[in-house]
Amino acid sequence: MSLAEQIKPISYLKQNAADIIKNFEVNPETLIITQNGEAKMVVMDIHEYEKQQETFALLKLIAIGNKEIEKGEFQDAESFFAEMRIEE
Repeated sequence: MSLAEQIKPISYLKQNAADIIKNFEVNPETLIITQNGEAKMVVMDIHEYEKQQETFALLKLIAIGNKEIEKGEFQDAESFFAEMRIEE
């Protein structure tokens, strides 16, 4: 579906809410809802939202790791695994 087809006025959302929800089962494309011609909100399938949130969380962890590396706040793998070894 093209981006233009995903942009709908708020009146479409009001009139077709049940159909939109049913349609997400087969087509989980995000809808952009406009009000007075201006984008105001996004409507998306809950599973797609959850995947997006997981992706954001992973990207945040990568960004934090990169900052720590830039600051020199890390240790080499050998010393890390040495600390993790459980003495028997």
